[in-house]
Amino acid sequence: MFRLFKSLLVLLAPLTLSAQGSYQLAVLKYNGGGDWYGNPTSLPNLVSFCNRQLGMSISADVPHVEVGSPDLFTYPLVHMTGHGNVVFSMQEAENLRTYLVAGGFLHISDNYGMDQFIRPMMKRVFPELELVELPFAHSIYHQKFDFAQGLPKIHEHDDKPPRGYGLIWEGRLVCFYDYECDLGDGWEDAEVHGDSEATRTKALQMGANIVRYAFAGAGAE
Repeated sequence: MFRLFKSLLVLLAPLTLSAQGSYQLAVLKYNGGGDWYGNPTSLPNLVSFCNRQLGMSISADVPHVEVGSPDLFTYPLVHMTGHGNVVFSMQEAENLRTYLVAGGFLHISDNYGMDQFIRPMMKRVFPELELVELPFAHSIYHQKFDFAQGLPKIHEHDDKPPRGYGLIWEGRLVCFYDYECDLGDGWEDAEVHGDSEATRTKALQMGANIVRYAFAGAGAE
């Protein structure tokens, strides 16, 4: 079933860019006490932006899906965020691994304070892999919108440069992790954080690149 899921994603990727709301993106719900539910307007806003700017027809309904649920395989891309603790059980880690190996895609956006928790949990998912920093030349930065210097800086946090990390399974990027960037905050309604329109636009454009990459550009790296 999982290989079939992967095959369907590959075969349908060029078609889903114009499909009429036949697929959804989802927010990943996890245990540990971290606020997986943070930024409630972010993914709906990104979906709306992708539909307008990329000619996609993603469903406006953005559900939550638990890490260990079989429903995870319903969604070609899931988004994960939060400020605090993240805990994956062994069953949840195995389910997430199977989903990613089968063709799914995970975007993690550190909403500040998540880094120390998400790294060991992703190591539980892929013990043999390391999160690697992606070069600015990576195609995820050069989809519809061009980011020659990699991730845009949305929120200052610790005043460090934004960094984009990935997990690469058998030559395919299966997880993209934005750190010291906070893309999810940038997707939120304008009044939530008071970000400028230029900042929000950059965040949404980079988010659209991630979505487009996950659907149509996820070949070998």
